[in-house]
Amino acid sequence: MKHFKIFIDLTRLNKPIGFMLLFWPCSWGLAYACSINQDYNLFIHYFVLFFLGSVLMRSAGCIVNDIVDKDFDKKVKRTKTRPIAAGNISIKRSLFYVLILCGLAFFILLQFNFFTILLGMGSMIFAFTYPFMKRITHWPQLFLGITFNWGVIMSWAAINNSISQEVIILYISAIFWTLGYDTIYGAQDMSDDEIIGLKSTSIKFKNYIKLFVLSCYLITSSLIIFLFKDIIGFNTFSLLLFIFFLSLVYQVFYFDRFQPKKCLKIFKLNNYSGLIFFLSIFSINY
Repeated sequence: MKHFKIFIDLTRLNKPIGFMLLFWPCSWGLAYACSINQDYNLFIHYFVLFFLGSVLMRSAGCIVNDIVDKDFDKKVKRTKTRPIAAGNISIKRSLFYVLILCGLAFFILLQFNFFTILLGMGSMIFAFTYPFMKRITHWPQLFLGITFNWGVIMSWAAINNSISQEVIILYISAIFWTLGYDTIYGAQDMSDDEIIGLKSTSIKFKNYIKLFVLSCYLITSSLIIFLFKDIIGFNTFSLLLFIFFLSLVYQVFYFDRFQPKKCLKIFKLNNYSGLIFFLSIFSINY
C-alpha cells in the first residue's frame, strides 16, 4: 500500500488537472475533425485512446521531470515533499515506472495510422527535453505549450491522415492558451525559483504578468475567432465559445502573483475552460 501511494504521488494521478490539460487539446482536434467527416464511432474510439494515452504520458512525464529536478525540488517549498526529492523512491525504480508507462502508451499509439504514430514518436523529443528548458531559457512555458498541445495535430491526423492549415491555427491558439495558464501556475514558485536560478515567463514578466497573460489569451481568442468565423452566430457553438472566452478573462482579473493559492486555483480553472471549448467545437455538428 505504501508503494502504491508513492506511485500515485510520483505520477500525480491524484491531481488529474495535469493529464486533463494534456487531453483537452486532443479532444479539440478530434471534435474538429469529426465536424468534417462525421464518423462518430471512430471519434468515440479515438477519444478513449487519447484519454488513456494522455494519462500514461503525463504520468511518465511527471516522473522524468522529478528525476531531472530532484535537486531543485528539495529547495522549493511546494515540491520538496515529492517522492524522489524526499528520498522515498530510488531513481532506478522511478525509471522502471517510466519504461512501463511509456510501453503502455506506445501500445496505444500503435492503434492509429502510421502518420499519427510518427507524430507521436516525434513528440517524445519535446516531452523529455522540456524539464531542461527552465535552466536555459525564460520561455519554458512556450516549450510546454508546443509539447502539451501536440495532441491537437495528432488527433486530427488520426482521423484525416494529414495536416491542414486549419488544425495548425488551432494548434497555435492552444500553445498561447498554455503559455498563459502555465505563467499563472509558475507564479506560485517565483520567489524560490529566482533564488535557485530557474527561469520562467512568470519571472521574466513578473512586473506586468497580468498584461502578458492577457496578451496570450487575446492571441488564443483571436486565432479561434479567425478559424471559426464562418460558424459564429446565434447558435450553441457561439454561446459556449463566449463562455470559454469569459473564463479566460476571469482568470486574468482574478489571479494574484502574490497569492500562490489563488494562482493554483485559477490555473485549475483551465480544466473547465478546456472542457467548454471542446463542447463548443463538438456542438458544431448539432
